Amino acid sequence: MVIDPRNLIQVMLAEGKELNESKRKFSTKIIAEIVVFVALATVLSHIKIFSLPQGGSITAASMVPILWLALRRGPKIGLFSAAVYGLVQFAVDIPYIAHPVQVVLDYPIAFGMLGVAGFFQKRPFIGVNLGVIGRFLAHFISGFVFWAAYAPEGLSPVIYSAIYNGSYLIPELAISVYIVYLLYESKVLNVYL
Repeated sequence: MVIDPRNLIQVMLAEGKELNESKRKFSTKIIAEIVVFVALATVLSHIKIFSLPQGGSITAASMVPILWLALRRGPKIGLFSAAVYGLVQFAVDIPYIAHPVQVVLDYPIAFGMLGVAGFFQKRPFIGVNLGVIGRFLAHFISGFVFWAAYAPEGLSPVIYSAIYNGSYLIPELAISVYIVYLLYESKVLNVYL
């Protein structure tokens, strides 16, 4: 198609087409997959086996869809979708905000760490463990920096944060590892790639 430089609409459409094609980061298929996996993780996060008073709960494997997506699609998509999941959790949970940095640590960074699993596509169990450990570390730092007032008298806020966050993330890790193991063994992990 020949573009008339005097026709502003043709020039804008031509420039927009080039811009869209060169700036596109994810295909429509990948975006749809991210939306489905984040939605599934969000629904599973509302099926709570046990909840703690200041946040955190053991759920019906709510981290698995995000970990699975990271393992299927790699770190770029894994980190992005995990951070999006963290923002969705923030919007859905409507948490108490102690400080803006606490919000960033507890939501996009903590949940975003699940995407680290994407760096270990060939070793999914290492990826799952490191993703959940990364989430633990973000919550742990937030816990002793911003939530130290909740530590019982005489107990170090560092120890309190480790116990508090470990009490729900260790069972979540065990659930996630077991389900990812089942997905891996059934070869479902790579379906439709």
